[in-house]
Amino acid sequence: MDTIAVLIPCYNEEKTVEKVVRDFKAVLPRATIYVYDNNSSDRTSELAEAAGAVVRHEYQQGKGNVLRRMFREIDAECYILVDGDDTYPAESAPEMARLVLEHQADMVVGDRLSSTYFTENKRPFHNFGNSLVRASINRLFGAHIRDIMTGYRAFSFEFVKTFPVLSRGFEIETEMSIHAVQRNMQVENVVIDYRDRPAGSVSKLNTYSDGLKVLGTIARLYKNYRPFGFFTVIAAVLALIAVGFMVPVFAEYLSTGLVPRFPTLIVCGFVLIAALLLFVAGVILSSLLSKDKRDFEFHLQQAAVWKRDARRH
Repeated sequence: MDTIAVLIPCYNEEKTVEKVVRDFKAVLPRATIYVYDNNSSDRTSELAEAAGAVVRHEYQQGKGNVLRRMFREIDAECYILVDGDDTYPAESAPEMARLVLEHQADMVVGDRLSSTYFTENKRPFHNFGNSLVRASINRLFGAHIRDIMTGYRAFSFEFVKTFPVLSRGFEIETEMSIHAVQRNMQVENVVIDYRDRPAGSVSKLNTYSDGLKVLGTIARLYKNYRPFGFFTVIAAVLALIAVGFMVPVFAEYLSTGLVPRFPTLIVCGFVLIAALLLFVAGVILSSLLSKDKRDFEFHLQQAAVWKRDARRH
């Protein structure tokens, strides 16, 4: 079992991966550096291995798939996750590792947005998207995470071994943030200096398609983790629409004793029934979520046992 494992998922990062590996070896000399090559067509694997990294491969494309493989294969007391594009400073890694190893943090977030991100990043829609996602998640889930989509994080053994990786792409960062908040895990923020990609290094992100995936992930996880609020809002909207159309019909009935728009009344009745069913579904799923939270606490205890066993071996 490693004390500290540095995890670097890479796809065509030959311009920067060698420097990233050497930088982290310099600041964390006792750490094991793992580079997982995600079907690169350049010399990423060769350069990473020459720099002293343990190189492995994940053949299913997508960052989420790479993380699933990493979390499954590697046992460590502290995990440092960083991108291979040399945009994050290795100098912050010792403090992030200290918070996990000595301060019992489950996830440490490398906070770019409180420092240089908005001046270094030359893509304005990325800046707007990061701010929107941060505000949405902190508001919907009652969180205080300063940078939701950063690729620079540290994790505890318990977090890694109990985190179900469901996303396949870059929306995985959003999923990790919501998981930590929903499961009442200890989250710390460390302000880091972000720098834009060096010349010749190309981003794999697509502002619009990846942004839509992230927003879809937020909606999906809000439904899964806050079902009562999610279904109650939909039920309330349907109920308001039904009542809005029903009021004129009811008013005409009171004044004339007739219901000339009978189809409208029928549709409104069905919409109100649908709203009631959604509300009941929210109540039931909320009760099931309470049981899921209790089960997760047992999973955490089981992860602690796995950790003790891994230390012995």
